[in-house]
Amino acid sequence: MPSIEDTTPPDNVESAAEPPPPRPTSVARSAGIVSIAVMFSRLFGLAREVIFARYFGAGFLTDAYVVAFRLPNVLRDLFAEGALSVAFVKVFTDYQIKLGEKAAWRLASLIFNLLAVVMSIICIVGIIFSKDLVGLVADGFSPEKAALATTLTQIMFPYILLVSLAAVAMGVLNTKNIFGIPASASTVFNIVSITVGLSLAYWLSGGGWTTPKDKNLIPDGAAQWAIIGMSIGTLIGGAAGLAMQLPSLWRVGFRFSPVLSLADEGVKKVVALMTPAILGTSAVQINVLVNTYFVSSIDGAQGWLNYAFRLMQFPIGLFGVAVGTAAIPVLSRLAAEGKKGEFRDTISSSMNLVFLMTLPSACGLIVLGEPIIRLIYERGRFDALATQMTAMALVGYSIGLTGYAAIKILSPAFYALDDAKTPMIIALVSIIVNFVGCYFLRELLSQYGVTPETPAGYGHLGVSLATSLVALFNFTALAFLLRRKIKRLNGRSIATAFLKIALSSAVLSLVCYASYHFLVARYGSQGFKLHLVEAFVPIALGGASFVVCAMLLRVHELHQLYGMISKRFRRSAA
Repeated sequence: MPSIEDTTPPDNVESAAEPPPPRPTSVARSAGIVSIAVMFSRLFGLAREVIFARYFGAGFLTDAYVVAFRLPNVLRDLFAEGALSVAFVKVFTDYQIKLGEKAAWRLASLIFNLLAVVMSIICIVGIIFSKDLVGLVADGFSPEKAALATTLTQIMFPYILLVSLAAVAMGVLNTKNIFGIPASASTVFNIVSITVGLSLAYWLSGGGWTTPKDKNLIPDGAAQWAIIGMSIGTLIGGAAGLAMQLPSLWRVGFRFSPVLSLADEGVKKVVALMTPAILGTSAVQINVLVNTYFVSSIDGAQGWLNYAFRLMQFPIGLFGVAVGTAAIPVLSRLAAEGKKGEFRDTISSSMNLVFLMTLPSACGLIVLGEPIIRLIYERGRFDALATQMTAMALVGYSIGLTGYAAIKILSPAFYALDDAKTPMIIALVSIIVNFVGCYFLRELLSQYGVTPETPAGYGHLGVSLATSLVALFNFTALAFLLRRKIKRLNGRSIATAFLKIALSSAVLSLVCYASYHFLVARYGSQGFKLHLVEAFVPIALGGASFVVCAMLLRVHELHQLYGMISKRFRRSAA
């Protein structure tokens, strides 16, 4: 197979034959497009969790499903949305700039085909050894719960194959400045998994099911068939998320080629970047498996942590992932063109955008976590105790929300500079730190809040708190080492923006806390309408106070977003 050097065209031949790749749009504008798409995805994802809370509660069935889905979902972040996307976008962008479109499309076909083969093998192995995998990450499960989790794992493991192929499609479309379609794939996944899953749940269960309130009781056969139906719906949703990107992939010029080669230089470079990136971009997800292990003996904790993690993921997906997704192709192109000044400016502006969007979100979730969870989840089989315990887990996760989101920018910045080793080393250290933190914080907090209903106390809070501390450690280490690598990181600008946004977020927290407790003391907390008021009135007042304070402090990114939104509004009205 010819090397990259061998296929380099003569001077002026490629440029005359093919148009140059499109210039990237601004990170803020692209992030806005992704944010809209991700917002719908998170809303439907939240609807999916509400359905789970209503029909399956936080106990036997949800614990089994969460563990079963977590195994392929973590592999998704390891091989697909994290490592693969970053590595592929970097190499694909280089090919477009240096070798032209034809070579880039051939590389895309090679990666598609190789990924299909490798992921198929992984799926087969995962299905065969699903019982051992469940036993490894959830050794505290009862034999009955472990058996159900094993069945669900076997059903959902092929999900990793579907989302890995979808990740390559997303990478291709992002380099072509198409962000809305791939970002909407998750929305399609949630819609399909909800509708198909519920339909299959009712059909397989014989028209209905019940779940016991006592977490120690084993649900009947109808309830277990219902959760199997939801698992099948999840797999079909993954297929739909891939299928909806294929028409756009065809329109931008991709044509499938039946080629397969491990000796290709482009494939080698993707693998070389991806191998350390598997740990570098997915430390938090690896830590989620560690968390699963430490709370497997606490009945209901899998559900509490999962529902809290879903709420914490909402602002991360809406803002952190959106900015990171938009920044990756821009950073890759600037690094390939050697524009270090613009590279540095893109990182600092992206970081400030993340701070602007996630710091107030984290403060709001910490202060208003309980009324938000009560409004969204507390109905059906999700009771007041589940609300309280989920809210505590949400506090632990929210402390690290901003660091978690910022990692989505810092890690890809290293890969754009052809350095996957540094994030890998930091990730390895953070996994060790998380294991130690989970153990000691769980043991410490298990001594508090012990009741007959919660014999493990607040142990699950210790696990979520350890995850946040690790995310903050990861962020700090990446920022420090990136600054050393590119000489400077516009640190004064970042620190100034952070302090202004943090001060505005503190004002938001005070307003949210005071208004919520005033409403509870004045009107009580019974009924859906009061729950609605007690959640949204403090959010509205806190949000308004944040905007006013940020404007008074002259937070530049707020004016930038306001100008962009105003421009779009005027353009739509014209």
